Amino acid sequence: MLPAATDTSVVIIGAGQAGLSTAYYLRRFGLQPGTDVVLLDRGPGTGGAWQFRWEALRLGFAHRVNDLPGMEELGVSFETAERTLPARDVVADYYRRYEEHYELQVVRPAEVYSVENFGADLMVHFRGPGGDDQVSTRILVNATGTWGAPFVPWYPGLRNFRGRQVHTNDYRSAEEFAGQKVVVIGGGTSAIGFLLELEHVADRLTWVARRPISFLDEQELNIEAGKSSVALQDEAAREGRALPSIVSTTGVPRSRRIQAAIDRGLLSARPMFSSIEPDGVRWADGTFEPADALIWATGFRPELRHLAPLKLREKAGGIAVGNGVSWRDGRIFFAGYGPAASTIGANRAGRVIARQVLTSLSHL
Repeated sequence: MLPAATDTSVVIIGAGQAGLSTAYYLRRFGLQPGTDVVLLDRGPGTGGAWQFRWEALRLGFAHRVNDLPGMEELGVSFETAERTLPARDVVADYYRRYEEHYELQVVRPAEVYSVENFGADLMVHFRGPGGDDQVSTRILVNATGTWGAPFVPWYPGLRNFRGRQVHTNDYRSAEEFAGQKVVVIGGGTSAIGFLLELEHVADRLTWVARRPISFLDEQELNIEAGKSSVALQDEAAREGRALPSIVSTTGVPRSRRIQAAIDRGLLSARPMFSSIEPDGVRWADGTFEPADALIWATGFRPELRHLAPLKLREKAGGIAVGNGVSWRDGRIFFAGYGPAASTIGANRAGRVIARQVLTSLSHL
């Protein structure tokens, strides 16, 4: 629960990897969780977005999950974590131990719906365990990630489809599509994961993607590809543009499982269809594919609606962020945004942001 006096120095929104990493460093640098730092998380449990992932997903298939800073004190590591259990359960368990070990006092479920100016400070409005609540703060660290803002591109006929449409954040199990004709849309690891799970469950599978799939020779994302992705994300963030997807700038590692699926013809993507009809999808050349379900593995956008009252958005469509801080408002920091939007840079960004937060507090 929140302390009796709700005014605080720092509010962190989100207790995923970026939020927990920032909270860890702020604690290490001398700020006290629950009084100096209030950490609000929308999820019902620990694990960030991982707690909502589908049951069949295992560690080792999706993009690498890095250890949180200081996790070695707990004697656990994602490098040696159990690979037979659902990834969501493993991550949730490790994050729970982490929060308890470092006494981060996360308030949940706490859904932040608005952040407003409050004189020289900020007022954070949220729906907490006891209903509507608010907390004023000098500094805000936004670590909300993207899971709450799924992206589905518009195509003619989208709303006329009579079958089922599911986005990655709604997908639960392959069994829900047993015996159905399914079109999987997207070029990343989620789309590939769905295809592998549905291969012997669905009646017919079709994979489509907006751009050719780049399969890497490496079995894991290589460092150079990671650096390139970070640079492109950073450039877009600084210019206030919409952020590119990670997979569009890195490609898909060619693991043994993925290579085997390529060899048997499962992972062969068709170009994007031009329209959606009530009973399927149609390409520009007139080709038609009947479908009972469309699975949109088309990614997410940063979840920033609660920041709308602060008017941070640029004409280019994004928020201008450099070195983790808003260029329009120096009280607002972003963890897990732009170059730190994936596990490639989230932990490192947490430390950098924590130091900048301390510097800002000393000047306020």
